[in-house]
Amino acid sequence: MTQPDSPPDALLVRRVLAGQTDAFGVLVDRYHARCLRMATHLLADSDDAEDVVQDAFVRAYRHLGNYHERDKFGGWLMRILVNQCRTRATRNARYVALDPETHTASLAVSPSDEQFDRRAELAHALAHLGPEAREAIALRFTEELSYEEMSVITGVGVSALKMRVQRACQRLRTLLTEHLPS
Repeated sequence: MTQPDSPPDALLVRRVLAGQTDAFGVLVDRYHARCLRMATHLLADSDDAEDVVQDAFVRAYRHLGNYHERDKFGGWLMRILVNQCRTRATRNARYVALDPETHTASLAVSPSDEQFDRRAELAHALAHLGPEAREAIALRFTEELSYEEMSVITGVGVSALKMRVQRACQRLRTLLTEHLPS
């Protein structure tokens, strides 16, 4: 994620803590797209996702003193983001209600793309997963995180996460099979 001529995250954090607040802008630039993608997958609403990402960055900035260099900044930030998404979803009393067209658009797919229909079906199926299953799928396959990284972000054990991913994949298969034209 870091460009060859760009300072590592830990150095940027140290600079922010030393008073160079503009260094936090580099971290925001570095992680904004990833956070927005994740929040959109988890909340299924682009407006909520934008709000939650902004809230997560504000929270990260305020609690930067709690960050430990032994942790990856990206993982630490994602943990904050996932918690913010959970809070928003609970407050809104909805984690589903996904509009496949909006969600597919968030995946940067043009309507003329021949895979648009498949992606729309997948988005529709994802909308019918529970919050924990959708979170597990997004972390594992969208963010391509290891189970250990997922565990750090979610606070859930590796074996439980493996089971969540397995069950979510089974449920997705069922949903996609039910909706595929014969």
